[in-house]
Amino acid sequence: MRLLARFRRQRPLRAGSLLITVFGDSIAPHGGAVSLASLIRLAAPFGVSERLVRTSVGRLAMDGRLTCRRVGRQSEYALAEEGAAVFAAAAERIYAIAPPRWDGAWTMIMFPRWPDGSRDRLRHELRFAGFGEPVAGVFLHPFASLAQAAMLVRKLDPDGSAAVLRTDPDVALSGAGLAEHGWDLAGLDRRYRDFIRRFRPLAAIAAPDPPSAFQLRTLLIHEYRRIHLLDPDLPADLLPKAWAGAEARALCSTIYRQVFDAAESHLAATAERVDGALPHASREVRRRFGGL
Repeated sequence: MRLLARFRRQRPLRAGSLLITVFGDSIAPHGGAVSLASLIRLAAPFGVSERLVRTSVGRLAMDGRLTCRRVGRQSEYALAEEGAAVFAAAAERIYAIAPPRWDGAWTMIMFPRWPDGSRDRLRHELRFAGFGEPVAGVFLHPFASLAQAAMLVRKLDPDGSAAVLRTDPDVALSGAGLAEHGWDLAGLDRRYRDFIRRFRPLAAIAAPDPPSAFQLRTLLIHEYRRIHLLDPDLPADLLPKAWAGAEARALCSTIYRQVFDAAESHLAATAERVDGALPHASREVRRRFGGL
């Protein structure tokens, strides 16, 4: 499909990031494990070489996101326990049909002191998780649970210098001011509009063949998640006027529904575990975007 080929040329893909998308979107619903040979076949149409796949899964395993199992000369990679929990939390947000209802409370992570040499890294990781920083060293999120925030802090700050709190929803904070200073909402809006511009033509494609459907589904979620996981899903009254996030979510949902079944056919024909076929998809996958 020429449109997909042009998209790939214009958007060079990082191998590790692409494989994260493949695991989260396609492999996780099928038991979370797949052979290395299958990953190499799935990644090839995106221009990712065998060497890059091998290097990338090795790094993901070293980072604790994947585990590796060897059977003879074959290797199989699976989501690690912590990695599976991160994927599940991300999936809950990515595939939601609408933002969750906000109760007015904020989850707060505070750093009375920064761990030595870690300030920039911590800021980057927390912002990637959707936390805003309206005041230096104070990070907020409207929907992250205390358990999710505590897990993130344990990973990022094992020395325990951070405090994790949840504000009382009955004690109003200046939400608009916090949103304005805590997040780059204008930047997020621009990225959403760029996503809409690039993917809107693909919504008109009818019944793509299974390989093209898999490529489109993967690229769609790859690009959407890179934006949406930075988005705290603030309630409408805290967002700028004409916010593009809702339109981007609707477009992503529409295209995903159109290509899902054909993409699953390609996955079944291309990917396997070292000891046989992938398990059937979990029932939860059919609930994505409100029902497929």
